[in-house]
Amino acid sequence: MTTEKHAEKHMDAAATVIIGHKIRPGMEHEYAKWQEDVNAAASRYPGHLGAEVSPPTDLQPDWVVVYRFDSIAHLQAWINGATRQRLLDSGEKYFDGPGTQQVISGGTQPADPLVTVVVTHRVPPHHVDDFLAWQNHMTEEESKFEGFRGTEVFRPVEGLQDEWTTLYRYDNAEHLDAWLTSATRQELLAEGKKFNDFKLHTIDNSFGSWFAFEENGKEAPPPSETKTAVAVWVGLYPTVVLLTLLLSPLKWPLWFGLLVGNLLSSFIMSFFTMPYYVNRLLRRWLWPRPDEPATRTNLIGLGTVAAVTVFWVVVFYLVTRQIWTLP
Repeated sequence: MTTEKHAEKHMDAAATVIIGHKIRPGMEHEYAKWQEDVNAAASRYPGHLGAEVSPPTDLQPDWVVVYRFDSIAHLQAWINGATRQRLLDSGEKYFDGPGTQQVISGGTQPADPLVTVVVTHRVPPHHVDDFLAWQNHMTEEESKFEGFRGTEVFRPVEGLQDEWTTLYRYDNAEHLDAWLTSATRQELLAEGKKFNDFKLHTIDNSFGSWFAFEENGKEAPPPSETKTAVAVWVGLYPTVVLLTLLLSPLKWPLWFGLLVGNLLSSFIMSFFTMPYYVNRLLRRWLWPRPDEPATRTNLIGLGTVAAVTVFWVVVFYLVTRQIWTLP
Protein backbone atom coordinates (compact mmCIF):
# COMPACT_ATOMS: atom_id res chain seq x y z
CA MET A 1 0.00 0.00 0.00
CA THR A 2 1.26 3.46 -0.86
CA THR A 3 1.44 5.60 2.25
CA GLU A 4 0.77 9.30 2.08
CA LYS A 5 2.92 10.59 4.91
CA HIS A 6 2.16 14.26 4.79
CA ALA A 7 -0.15 16.42 2.70
CA GLU A 8 -1.39 19.96 2.99
CA LYS A 9 -4.79 20.67 1.47
CA HIS A 10 -5.95 23.92 0.02
CA MET A 11 -9.08 25.99 0.10
CA ASP A 12 -10.28 25.19 -3.45
CA ALA A 13 -10.95 21.51 -2.62
CA ALA A 14 -14.06 19.79 -1.38
CA ALA A 15 -14.73 20.19 2.34
CA THR A 16 -15.50 17.85 5.21
CA VAL A 17 -16.62 18.63 8.75
CA ILE A 18 -16.29 16.06 11.55
CA ILE A 19 -18.64 16.72 14.47
CA GLY A 20 -18.59 14.80 17.76
CA HIS A 21 -21.13 14.85 20.59
CA LYS A 22 -21.58 13.01 23.87
CA ILE A 23 -25.27 12.17 24.27
CA ARG A 24 -27.12 12.06 27.58
CA PRO A 25 -27.75 8.48 28.78
CA GLY A 26 -31.17 7.21 27.77
CA MET A 27 -31.62 9.78 25.00
CA GLU A 28 -29.77 7.94 22.23
CA HIS A 29 -32.94 6.99 20.34
CA GLU A 30 -34.31 10.54 20.42
CA TYR A 31 -30.95 11.91 19.36
CA ALA A 32 -30.74 9.50 16.41
CA LYS A 33 -34.17 10.64 15.15
CA TRP A 34 -33.14 14.28 15.59
CA GLN A 35 -29.90 13.64 13.70
CA GLU A 36 -31.86 12.19 10.78
CA ASP A 37 -33.76 15.47 10.56
CA VAL A 38 -30.48 17.42 10.65
CA ASN A 39 -29.01 15.29 7.88
CA ALA A 40 -32.13 15.75 5.78
CA ALA A 41 -31.87 19.53 6.22
CA ALA A 42 -28.17 19.46 5.24
CA SER A 43 -28.97 17.49 2.08
CA ARG A 44 -31.09 20.37 0.81
CA TYR A 45 -28.16 22.81 0.88
CA PRO A 46 -26.16 23.51 -2.31
CA GLY A 47 -23.02 21.45 -2.73
CA HIS A 48 -24.04 18.69 -0.30
CA LEU A 49 -22.26 15.42 -1.12
CA GLY A 50 -23.24 13.22 1.80
CA ALA A 51 -23.47 12.66 5.53
CA GLU A 52 -22.53 9.68 7.71
CA VAL A 53 -23.25 8.93 11.35
CA SER A 54 -21.12 6.67 13.55
CA PRO A 55 -22.42 5.60 16.99
CA PRO A 56 -20.01 5.31 19.94
CA THR A 57 -17.68 2.32 20.27
CA ASP A 58 -15.05 1.22 22.78
CA LEU A 59 -12.53 3.39 20.93
CA GLN A 60 -14.84 6.26 20.05
CA PRO A 61 -16.83 7.57 23.02
CA ASP A 62 -18.77 10.19 21.04
CA TRP A 63 -21.40 10.05 18.36
CA VAL A 64 -19.57 11.27 15.25
CA VAL A 65 -21.25 12.86 12.23
CA VAL A 66 -19.38 13.66 9.03
CA TYR A 67 -20.74 16.07 6.41
CA ARG A 68 -19.19 16.48 2.97
CA PHE A 69 -19.70 19.46 0.67
CA ASP A 70 -18.16 20.32 -2.67
CA SER A 71 -16.53 23.52 -1.41
CA ILE A 72 -15.65 25.44 1.73
CA ALA A 73 -18.16 28.13 0.77
CA HIS A 74 -21.05 25.65 0.62
CA LEU A 75 -19.97 23.96 3.84
CA GLN A 76 -19.77 27.35 5.54
CA ALA A 77 -23.29 28.18 4.36
CA TRP A 78 -24.56 25.03 6.06
CA ILE A 79 -22.49 25.28 9.25
CA ASN A 80 -23.34 28.93 9.87
CA GLY A 81 -26.84 28.88 8.42
CA ALA A 82 -29.98 29.71 10.37
CA THR A 83 -31.47 26.26 9.68
CA ARG A 84 -28.64 24.44 11.44
CA GLN A 85 -28.61 26.91 14.34
CA ARG A 86 -32.32 26.37 14.86
CA LEU A 87 -31.86 22.59 14.80
CA LEU A 88 -28.95 22.81 17.26
CA ASP A 89 -31.15 24.81 19.63
CA SER A 90 -33.84 22.13 19.49
CA GLY A 91 -31.29 19.34 19.98
CA GLU A 92 -29.44 20.96 22.89
CA LYS A 93 -31.36 18.78 25.37
CA TYR A 94 -29.69 15.65 23.96
CA PHE A 95 -26.08 16.81 24.40
CA ASP A 96 -24.00 15.95 27.45
CA GLY A 97 -21.61 18.88 27.26
CA PRO A 98 -20.10 20.84 24.35
CA GLY A 99 -19.28 19.04 21.12
CA THR A 100 -16.20 19.00 18.92
CA GLN A 101 -15.89 20.19 15.35
CA GLN A 102 -13.05 19.90 12.84
CA VAL A 103 -13.20 21.22 9.28
CA ILE A 104 -10.80 19.94 6.62
CA SER A 105 -10.47 20.79 2.96
CA GLY A 106 -9.85 17.90 0.57
CA GLY A 107 -8.56 14.53 1.71
CA THR A 108 -7.62 11.15 0.29
CA GLN A 109 -9.51 7.87 0.19
CA PRO A 110 -8.30 5.09 2.51
CA ALA A 111 -8.24 1.73 0.74
CA ASP A 112 -9.10 -0.23 3.90
CA PRO A 113 -11.15 0.32 7.06
CA LEU A 114 -8.83 2.17 9.43
CA VAL A 115 -8.72 3.74 12.87
CA THR A 116 -8.30 7.50 12.61
CA VAL A 117 -7.14 9.98 15.23
CA VAL A 118 -8.15 13.60 14.72
CA VAL A 119 -5.85 16.16 16.40
CA THR A 120 -6.37 19.92 16.37
CA HIS A 121 -3.61 22.41 17.25
CA ARG A 122 -3.74 26.13 17.90
CA VAL A 123 -0.65 27.53 16.16
CA PRO A 124 0.29 31.23 16.31
CA PRO A 125 1.02 32.59 12.81
CA HIS A 126 4.69 33.26 13.60
CA HIS A 127 5.16 29.61 14.65
CA VAL A 128 3.72 27.97 11.51
CA ASP A 129 7.09 27.04 9.99
CA ASP A 130 8.24 25.54 13.30
CA PHE A 131 4.96 23.63 13.60
CA LEU A 132 5.28 22.13 10.11
CA ALA A 133 8.90 21.13 10.74
CA TRP A 134 7.91 19.51 14.04
CA GLN A 135 4.95 17.80 12.36
CA ASN A 136 7.22 16.40 9.67
CA HIS A 137 9.51 14.98 12.34
CA MET A 138 6.47 13.50 14.10
CA THR A 139 5.35 11.82 10.88
CA GLU A 140 8.81 10.41 10.15
CA GLU A 141 8.93 8.74 13.56
CA GLU A 142 5.31 7.66 13.43
CA SER A 143 5.81 5.94 10.07
CA LYS A 144 8.29 3.54 11.69
CA PHE A 145 5.53 2.04 13.85
CA GLU A 146 3.63 -1.05 12.77
CA GLY A 147 0.22 -0.47 11.24
CA PHE A 148 0.87 3.15 10.22
CA ARG A 149 -1.19 4.09 7.15
CA GLY A 150 -0.62 7.80 6.73
CA THR A 151 -0.87 11.32 8.07
CA GLU A 152 -2.58 14.36 6.58
CA VAL A 153 -2.22 17.93 7.80
CA PHE A 154 -4.89 20.54 7.07
CA ARG A 155 -4.53 24.30 7.46
CA PRO A 156 -7.08 26.44 9.33
CA VAL A 157 -10.21 27.29 7.38
CA GLU A 158 -11.01 30.98 7.35
CA GLY A 159 -14.40 31.74 8.80
CA LEU A 160 -14.89 28.22 10.14
CA GLN A 161 -11.88 27.05 12.12
CA ASP A 162 -8.74 28.64 13.51
CA GLU A 163 -6.96 25.38 14.38
CA TRP A 164 -4.71 23.17 12.30
CA THR A 165 -6.10 19.62 11.94
CA THR A 166 -4.04 16.46 11.60
CA LEU A 167 -5.38 12.99 10.77
CA TYR A 168 -3.38 9.92 11.86
CA ARG A 169 -4.45 6.58 10.41
CA TYR A 170 -3.59 3.09 11.66
CA ASP A 171 -4.81 -0.32 10.61
CA ASN A 172 -6.17 -1.24 14.04
CA ALA A 173 -6.61 0.04 17.59
CA GLU A 174 -3.72 -1.99 19.03
CA HIS A 175 -1.16 -0.48 16.65
CA LEU A 176 -2.59 3.00 17.18
CA ASP A 177 -2.36 2.63 20.96
CA ALA A 178 1.26 1.48 20.65
CA TRP A 179 2.08 4.78 18.95
CA LEU A 180 -0.01 6.99 21.24
CA THR A 181 1.57 5.52 24.39
CA SER A 182 5.11 5.18 23.04
CA ALA A 183 8.14 6.84 24.58
CA THR A 184 8.99 8.19 21.10
CA ARG A 185 5.76 10.16 20.93
CA GLN A 186 6.19 11.49 24.45
CA GLU A 187 9.66 12.75 23.53
CA LEU A 188 8.29 14.42 20.40
CA LEU A 189 5.51 16.06 22.38
CA ALA A 190 8.12 17.39 24.78
CA GLU A 191 10.12 18.78 21.84
CA GLY A 192 7.02 20.54 20.54
CA LYS A 193 5.75 21.69 23.93
CA LYS A 194 4.80 25.10 22.54
CA PHE A 195 2.23 23.24 20.40
CA ASN A 196 0.76 21.34 23.34
CA ASP A 197 -2.52 23.25 23.16
CA PHE A 198 -4.26 20.47 21.27
CA LYS A 199 -7.35 18.25 21.34
CA LEU A 200 -7.37 14.60 20.29
CA HIS A 201 -10.14 12.13 19.63
CA THR A 202 -10.39 8.77 17.89
CA ILE A 203 -12.78 7.70 15.16
CA ASP A 204 -13.29 3.96 15.04
CA ASN A 205 -13.36 3.76 11.25
CA SER A 206 -12.43 5.89 8.28
CA PHE A 207 -15.95 6.30 6.97
CA GLY A 208 -15.51 4.41 3.70
CA SER A 209 -16.93 7.26 1.61
CA TRP A 210 -16.18 10.47 3.50
CA PHE A 211 -12.92 10.80 1.62
CA ALA A 212 -14.23 9.32 -1.65
CA PHE A 213 -12.50 12.08 -3.59
CA GLU A 214 -10.03 12.25 -6.39
CA GLU A 215 -6.61 13.72 -5.66
CA ASN A 216 -7.86 17.25 -6.39
CA GLY A 217 -10.42 16.94 -3.62
CA LYS A 218 -13.46 16.63 -5.88
CA GLU A 219 -15.87 13.79 -5.45
CA ALA A 220 -14.92 10.77 -7.56
CA PRO A 221 -17.43 10.52 -10.46
CA PRO A 222 -19.69 7.46 -10.60
CA PRO A 223 -19.36 4.94 -13.43
CA SER A 224 -21.25 5.71 -16.64
CA GLU A 225 -24.81 4.45 -17.02
CA THR A 226 -23.62 1.84 -19.53
CA LYS A 227 -20.95 0.49 -17.18
CA THR A 228 -23.42 0.49 -14.30
CA ALA A 229 -25.99 -1.47 -16.34
CA VAL A 230 -23.40 -4.06 -17.41
CA ALA A 231 -22.10 -4.39 -13.83
CA VAL A 232 -25.61 -4.97 -12.48
CA TRP A 233 -26.18 -7.60 -15.18
CA VAL A 234 -22.95 -9.39 -14.20
CA GLY A 235 -24.21 -9.69 -10.64
CA LEU A 236 -27.89 -10.25 -11.39
CA TYR A 237 -27.48 -13.33 -13.59
CA PRO A 238 -25.83 -15.66 -11.03
CA THR A 239 -27.94 -14.22 -8.22
CA VAL A 240 -31.27 -14.89 -9.97
CA VAL A 241 -30.28 -18.34 -11.23
CA LEU A 242 -28.98 -19.48 -7.83
CA LEU A 243 -32.14 -18.21 -6.11
CA THR A 244 -34.29 -19.98 -8.69
CA LEU A 245 -32.47 -23.25 -8.04
CA LEU A 246 -32.77 -22.85 -4.27
CA LEU A 247 -36.47 -21.96 -4.31
CA SER A 248 -37.63 -24.40 -7.00
CA PRO A 249 -38.11 -27.36 -4.60
CA LEU A 250 -40.76 -25.33 -2.76
CA LYS A 251 -42.99 -25.44 -5.89
CA TRP A 252 -44.57 -22.07 -5.20
CA PRO A 253 -46.99 -20.56 -7.73
CA LEU A 254 -45.21 -18.43 -10.32
CA TRP A 255 -46.65 -15.15 -9.06
CA PHE A 256 -45.61 -15.85 -5.46
CA GLY A 257 -42.23 -17.33 -6.33
CA LEU A 258 -41.32 -14.22 -8.34
CA LEU A 259 -42.53 -11.97 -5.53
CA VAL A 260 -40.29 -13.65 -2.97
CA GLY A 261 -37.42 -14.18 -5.38
CA ASN A 262 -37.33 -10.55 -6.45
CA LEU A 263 -37.33 -9.40 -2.82
CA LEU A 264 -34.48 -11.74 -1.90
CA SER A 265 -32.48 -10.86 -5.00
CA SER A 266 -32.80 -7.14 -4.20
CA PHE A 267 -31.34 -7.67 -0.73
CA ILE A 268 -28.62 -10.04 -1.95
CA MET A 269 -27.64 -7.70 -4.77
CA SER A 270 -27.51 -4.66 -2.48
CA PHE A 271 -25.68 -6.15 0.49
CA PHE A 272 -23.55 -8.92 -1.02
CA THR A 273 -23.34 -9.33 -4.79
CA MET A 274 -22.54 -5.74 -5.75
CA PRO A 275 -20.21 -4.67 -2.91
CA TYR A 276 -18.36 -7.97 -2.40
CA TYR A 277 -18.40 -9.52 -5.86
CA VAL A 278 -19.08 -7.16 -8.76
CA ASN A 279 -17.46 -3.97 -7.45
CA ARG A 280 -14.28 -5.81 -6.46
CA LEU A 281 -14.16 -7.82 -9.67
CA LEU A 282 -14.69 -4.82 -11.97
CA ARG A 283 -13.18 -2.05 -9.87
CA ARG A 284 -10.45 -1.08 -12.35
CA TRP A 285 -13.05 -0.82 -15.12
CA LEU A 286 -15.76 0.99 -13.13
CA TRP A 287 -13.35 3.44 -11.45
CA PRO A 288 -10.19 3.54 -13.61
CA ARG A 289 -7.16 5.57 -12.56
CA PRO A 290 -6.96 8.96 -14.33
CA ASP A 291 -3.60 8.06 -15.92
CA GLU A 292 -4.77 4.69 -17.30
CA PRO A 293 -5.62 4.63 -21.06
CA ALA A 294 -9.37 4.27 -21.62
CA THR A 295 -8.94 1.69 -24.40
CA ARG A 296 -6.84 -0.60 -22.22
CA THR A 297 -9.22 -0.20 -19.28
CA ASN A 298 -12.26 -1.03 -21.41
CA LEU A 299 -10.59 -4.06 -23.00
CA ILE A 300 -9.65 -5.46 -19.59
CA GLY A 301 -13.09 -4.69 -18.14
CA LEU A 302 -15.10 -6.14 -21.02
CA GLY A 303 -12.77 -9.13 -21.18
CA THR A 304 -13.42 -9.77 -17.48
CA VAL A 305 -17.18 -9.43 -18.03
CA ALA A 306 -17.06 -11.92 -20.91
CA ALA A 307 -14.93 -14.44 -19.00
CA VAL A 308 -17.11 -14.32 -15.89
CA THR A 309 -20.29 -14.63 -17.94
CA VAL A 310 -18.98 -17.66 -19.81
CA PHE A 311 -17.95 -19.23 -16.50
CA TRP A 312 -21.44 -18.88 -15.02
CA VAL A 313 -23.13 -20.07 -18.24
CA VAL A 314 -21.03 -23.24 -18.23
CA VAL A 315 -21.64 -23.83 -14.50
CA PHE A 316 -25.40 -23.38 -14.77
CA TYR A 317 -25.60 -25.47 -17.96
CA LEU A 318 -23.86 -28.35 -16.22
CA VAL A 319 -25.97 -27.97 -13.08
CA THR A 320 -29.36 -27.75 -14.83
CA ARG A 321 -28.76 -30.08 -17.81
CA GLN A 322 -26.19 -32.62 -16.71
CA ILE A 323 -26.45 -32.80 -12.92
CA TRP A 324 -29.99 -31.76 -12.07
CA THR A 325 -33.08 -30.93 -14.11
CA LEU A 326 -35.49 -28.40 -12.71
CA PRO A 327 -38.86 -29.92 -11.77
